[in-house]
Amino acid sequence: MSISEPGRHEAEFYAAEGDKVRCSLCPHSCLIADGKRGLCGVREHRAGKLYSLIYGLASSIHPDPIEKKPLFHFLPGSTSISFASIGCNLFCIHCQNYSISKAKFGQFDMTEITPKDVVEYARSTGSRSVSWTYNEPTIWHEFTKEASKAAHEAGLKSNYVTNGYIQEEPLRDLKGVIDAMNIDVKAFREEFYKKICGGKLAPVLRACEVAVGQGTHVELTYLIIPTHNDSEKEMGEFCRWVGDSLGRDVPVHFSAFHPDYKLTSVPRTPDRTMSLAYDLAKRAGIEYVYLGNIYAGDRDDTYCPKCGNRVIERDGFWVRSTDLKGNNCGKCGAQIPLVL
Repeated sequence: MSISEPGRHEAEFYAAEGDKVRCSLCPHSCLIADGKRGLCGVREHRAGKLYSLIYGLASSIHPDPIEKKPLFHFLPGSTSISFASIGCNLFCIHCQNYSISKAKFGQFDMTEITPKDVVEYARSTGSRSVSWTYNEPTIWHEFTKEASKAAHEAGLKSNYVTNGYIQEEPLRDLKGVIDAMNIDVKAFREEFYKKICGGKLAPVLRACEVAVGQGTHVELTYLIIPTHNDSEKEMGEFCRWVGDSLGRDVPVHFSAFHPDYKLTSVPRTPDRTMSLAYDLAKRAGIEYVYLGNIYAGDRDDTYCPKCGNRVIERDGFWVRSTDLKGNNCGKCGAQIPLVL
């Protein structure tokens, strides 16, 4: 259907159940009555069919350094054109992009775009990739998939910055379409996900495992919120899970919290907690650990796990220098997991 008719693009991943439809895009599995929307706010049941209200509708378009996603091992040093729509399938009370994640359809100024437009935006900004980011991209599934295919045809790559709250079938539908994902693992306790995010942890962990297993480049972000998910025990368990279930070469980004949205009474993450998380990950054998939202010094750089050589030096989101021969350490020749 034409995107000149906003809200008239039939969704994927749903089935009829009596006079309602069951959406199977995310783990909420919303059972939606006629004329109503799922919890994400952007998938609506109309007369037996489910429609994506946001197909081809963008709230934000902006070029970014790929390191801002953060993706440190995916096209390092390049520019990525970022696109967002509205809505989310989690309800985090600390959301830093709540102006769009909580926006209602029809109440936000949106720009109509086609897959071809996505390619043209990328070319005009010198971008090597397309980033689906700022709000939750999985709920934009139909459009991000088609636009990412167009990007591939134009020689571009595509990535998600996602909460990982997606069912296995639609995630597998993105194999070979989405090249990289930075997945937020927001905590390592179900209680946190229920109380703070309105979701569940287990499906996110499963999504991480599926994405790695199907060959998608995966990096993880863990936002450390004081008194909520910052205990040594919890962060240590998260690090051990990464090493055991995903692999020690999966990059992990620990990000410092700053008060936002409905969680303004919690202070910023202390530097000592960030350092603790970094040390826990290293002790768990994680080979690539990074700190974000603080001055990280050399803990934003990439080191060869075999010889310790600094193969990528960064200054914030910018690559200052590299010592690589292709994907290999320029000193010892060990392979570094990079998409170049």
